[in-house]
This record gives sequence, structure tokens and C-alpha cells, in this order.
Amino acid sequence: MPILRRFKLQLLLLLSTALGSFTLLVAQDGFCSESYSAFDVVSNSMQLYAKVTNPTLSPSHLKDLPGFTRSTYRIDHALITPESHVFSPLPEWKDALGAYLITPAMGSHFVMYLVKMQDNSRSGLPPNDVERFVFVVEGTVTLSNGSGINNKLMVDSYAYLPPNIRHSIVSDVSSTLVVFERRYAYLENHATEQIVGSTDNQPLLETPGEIFGLRKLLPTSTAYDFNIHIMDFQPGEFLNVKEVHYNQHGLLLLEGQGIYRLGDSWYPVQAGDAIWMAPFVPQWYAALGKTRTRYLLYKDVNRDPL
Repeated sequence: MPILRRFKLQLLLLLSTALGSFTLLVAQDGFCSESYSAFDVVSNSMQLYAKVTNPTLSPSHLKDLPGFTRSTYRIDHALITPESHVFSPLPEWKDALGAYLITPAMGSHFVMYLVKMQDNSRSGLPPNDVERFVFVVEGTVTLSNGSGINNKLMVDSYAYLPPNIRHSIVSDVSSTLVVFERRYAYLENHATEQIVGSTDNQPLLETPGEIFGLRKLLPTSTAYDFNIHIMDFQPGEFLNVKEVHYNQHGLLLLEGQGIYRLGDSWYPVQAGDAIWMAPFVPQWYAALGKTRTRYLLYKDVNRDPL
């Protein structure tokens, strides 16, 4: 056999062996989509929104890579991923830790933060003239207001608290909340009211030109200066409109995974990731994987931008 031909055959054999070893390594390290999907199914069956409180921080081959993070901050957007969360005591809260994900230091006019509560944890009050929205992603809490009315909030339940209303949120078990707060933009002859609800009780709304599922958790009346949307995408669904608008957004992925375009950057995202979008940043999303995407979205509304 000619020497050159023998060399080519030996090279092909070496490449084949190397590729076979790589395929085995990928399957063992969790790159195999079928293995990942099976894990997702188990996690989702154990607890709704489990990926928010127990996220996959990074692919297994990168977990021990020093300094690795998917988080990024730009002038008109930010992606904050779970490995970057920093929890610390919250002012006026008792036995609770918070991680601020969006604040005015970024350029927003609202804050978004996660709160981890334990047995006997109790909330504090927001500053004067600040309204609050609370959504439960883990556990159960009790909301009490100044009138002595108590409401039990479970996973997928939420509450809106108007500015300057006395209230407390108490947890008897380990619980996780996502909280939005902003300084209320008053309008003459308009006032908001306390609201307690759950996602499943809100109707699916028409979305002309789009195919995602949309629920609005707050009234659309003029008194409310922001709303919270729950948006559902089945695998392969995406936004038709490549949005560019004056509204700000704060987003938390509750389930699923996909690709988010922000400005000229394209980010792989998954449950547990938080996103801030400044006014007029180009934005677009497509759902990937084998399970639905659900995200919770803050949007300012009903106020003249001037």
C-alpha cells in the first residue's frame, strides 16, 4: 500500500476515535438535549418555576471556570443571570435577603428585586409615594393590610399595593418573591386600589399579528402607570414585531429557554434570567427547546412621555 494512502487511513482512524470520545464526553457532561429535557421535565413536575429558585447556572463543563458569567450590562439593556446574584439584608425587612436586579443606577425609573424569605420573615414598607407589585415564585406568604384583611399568596399569585398603603408580607415557610417598585406618577382624579390575584384567573387576550399567549395582571385603566404581563411562547414561536418603543421593560424568565435580541446583541437565555430594556432599544424573542417559555414583564403605561 502506498505510504501516502496508508497515512490518510491512519489519520481518518484517529479522527474517528477522537470524535467518538468527544460524543461520549458531551453526553456525559449534559450537552445531550434529550438528557437535559428529561431533567427539565422532572424539575417542572416537582415545582412550578423551579428553575427560577434552582437554576442551571451554566453548562456543566463551565461550572468550575473562574470568572464565568453570562451577565452583561450595556447603556440600553442588561442581562442579569443567576450566577451573578448578590443577596443581602433588605432595609426594613426582617429575616429576608434581597438581590436587586434592576435599579435607577442602570437608567430605569423602577426597581426589580428577588426576595428570599424564611420562617417568620416579614416585609418592610416601601418609601413614601412608592407603589409595589409582588409575585410569588416559591412557597406561600400571607399579605395583611391596615384594615386587618389577610390574603394567602401561593406560587403564581400576586398583589399590587398602592403608594402609602400600610401592609405586611409574612412567610411561614421558605419563599421567594419577585418585587417591582416605582414612584407613582399621580394624575388628578385618579387613584389605584389594592389588587390580589393569580395568573390562571386572568383571561388570555387577543394579540393581533402575534401568536404568543398574553395575560395582563393589572387593570388597563388610566390610574395605573405600569402593568405586569405574563407572556407564553410554545417552542419555535417568536415575536413578529421587532419592537422599538418608548416604554421600559423589566423581565424575569419563569420557564423555558430561547434567544433574546437586545440592540445588536443576541443572548441565549433561560429560566431565572432577568433583563432590563431601556426606551427604544430594539428587542425580539424566540422560544427554543422542548417546553414552553413563560416570562413576567414590567411595562410602564398610561403616562405622557413628556
